[in-house]
Amino acid sequence: MKILHFADLHLGIENYGRIDPATGLSSRLSDFLAALDQVVDYALENKIDLALFCGDAYKTREPSPTQQREFARRINRLATAGIPIFLLIGNHDLPNAVGRATATEIFGTLAVKNVYVSASHPDTYKIPTASGIVQVVSLPWLRRSPLLSKEDTRNMGLEEIKERLQQALTQAIAVKAAALDPTLPAVLAAHVWVAGAKAGSEGMMIIGQEPAVLLSNIALPAFDYVALGHIHKHQVLSENPPVVYAGSLGRVDFSEENEEKGFCVAEITTDATGQRHTSFAFHPVKGRRFLTINVALEAEDTDPTATVLRAITAQGDKVREAIVRLNISQPEQISGQLRDSELRQALGEAHNFTITRDIKREARLRLGSTAEELTPLEALKKYLESKKVSPEHQKTLLEYGGKLVGEKV
Repeated sequence: MKILHFADLHLGIENYGRIDPATGLSSRLSDFLAALDQVVDYALENKIDLALFCGDAYKTREPSPTQQREFARRINRLATAGIPIFLLIGNHDLPNAVGRATATEIFGTLAVKNVYVSASHPDTYKIPTASGIVQVVSLPWLRRSPLLSKEDTRNMGLEEIKERLQQALTQAIAVKAAALDPTLPAVLAAHVWVAGAKAGSEGMMIIGQEPAVLLSNIALPAFDYVALGHIHKHQVLSENPPVVYAGSLGRVDFSEENEEKGFCVAEITTDATGQRHTSFAFHPVKGRRFLTINVALEAEDTDPTATVLRAITAQGDKVREAIVRLNISQPEQISGQLRDSELRQALGEAHNFTITRDIKREARLRLGSTAEELTPLEALKKYLESKKVSPEHQKTLLEYGGKLVGEKV
């Protein structure tokens, strides 16, 4: 049995894009749809038995009709070819109000053949495939509101609420795993944060307030494969059973510049003794490149523009159709010598580019005590010393000052 596992499509992300005059749509929408097309093409060409999508189809809870149409077209290609597809609900899919539907629920409402949509609570599905029945335990993104409405949690603090949510997740997985038929293959499809996983671009969110599950609570022997969504960085958390984040299908920003994006294919086989074994592989997709070019100029440089142009040329074809950021560090005395028009022309083949300059100014005397350029924390320390603040009080003030300016004491 071959199972294709992908997640975190996030249709609607349009940063670094431009409008296609022929369609009126963002070029970034085309980027993410092109990645999804590669997933669908692979499934159709390689006799996949089941496609698992582990949440976050769209960037927002209220996607545009165009985004929904394009997503439905790809889902329909799989369904009409006889490939069952399971759609899990992620945090970006979930409306704030309990009574409101998710955008993916339309497939279940219309009873689209071969399309299974997870409910807003953990459940178990028995899905017939060309290679037999597979059990899918779903763990969609858990709503906080039903839990918070209970009398015993109404006055809980944030940490207590998070702990209660984590207990609910762990218990739900254990209950569903215990009820599985051991004679049939079983997978867990979850949109969840697993403690210890490395974050991608979603690390900019306040992860500390999210409930997390321990790896030991999902890597259960009842599951032949654990398919995860939510974290954009592809990673394998366990080999037996495989616990895998497929990662997102496209690069969102420069924090993902060096990450490969793609999907996973798990194959479940049965040996002569009746024991099941699972192997899996990651399959990269072609996507929009992100490219950073760093150039440090010296004060003695007689033609700084030529130096920057050589750095751009050295990247060769990597610039073409990429999203590029050119970071230039330069002394103040040559700050007016760069010819912007030539730099922009050199980056003309990029899909999108930005040019930033870090001007290095000469150090000035600070507080009459040193000729070195002081950091904010160093300046604060000098000030406190000049006011004869006690060392203990200095330590406290410097710690708070460090938090404010983002420096370590």
